[in-house]
Amino acid sequence: MLLPRQKTPDLAFDTVAHGKFDLSAESSERGTIVCFYRGLHCPICAKYLTELQKNVDAFAERGVGVVAVSSDTEERAALMGTNIKADKLRIGYGLSLSKAREWDLYISTSRGKTSIGIEEPALFSEPGLFVVNPDQTLYYGSVQTMPFVRPHFSELLGAIDFAIANNYPARGEYTGDV
Repeated sequence: MLLPRQKTPDLAFDTVAHGKFDLSAESSERGTIVCFYRGLHCPICAKYLTELQKNVDAFAERGVGVVAVSSDTEERAALMGTNIKADKLRIGYGLSLSKAREWDLYISTSRGKTSIGIEEPALFSEPGLFVVNPDQTLYYGSVQTMPFVRPHFSELLGAIDFAIANNYPARGEYTGDV
């Protein structure tokens, strides 16, 4: 299980239009948002990533980088980028399912074509959203078992503002007896 204040797994992949991404080499002052999405087949992901794309600059103003990734192929990731008009959002591809498991993401099996007529991959990861500190320790994490009810980026921006103003630490770090 990933724990706040502990190092996250390494994460490196290619992006559609922004070269290679390597979490350990990120240089954002206050860390990086890593948004794991299901893939091109998911209409909810497209809506979610569209909202993330709109907020890239707001996160950057707070010293936070942003990247999104799925296990899709380069071609499918590029189509997602085109569909959501991603010009600032880094969209990665080729996430291995074993790497998804390292990040505590749930894995689903295909149910065929989705409501938008795109075939689901045989296996794919469900969504996750993480804020990773510059030292690659976990600050915030949220994982879903299905595509619904994800964290809102406006609330995350407000939370980051609060954390900055109050030097608020990552929470959920306790692992002792209860």
